[in-house]
Amino acid sequence: MDTIDPKDVKAGDEVFVIYHNPHTPSVANIKSAEIVQHPKDPEKLALFLHESFHLIEEDDAFFPTEQAAEKAFNEYYGDTDF
Repeated sequence: MDTIDPKDVKAGDEVFVIYHNPHTPSVANIKSAEIVQHPKDPEKLALFLHESFHLIEEDDAFFPTEQAAEKAFNEYYGDTDF
């Protein structure tokens, strides 16, 4: 699987993620997001997605392209038209 290690990202990088809707856990979509400086801790990075900052965890899956994210999505959830 073509992923980016969370340890290798830097501020300004654009990544693609498979985002699960917190209100409807059975719904997942591919979204683009930006890696930014954490607003409260300048020593850390955060994922900026849906106008919110998300702490980066070591098990997060970041993809370099939308196509790589789609391939992973289809492997996990089945072939779906986007």
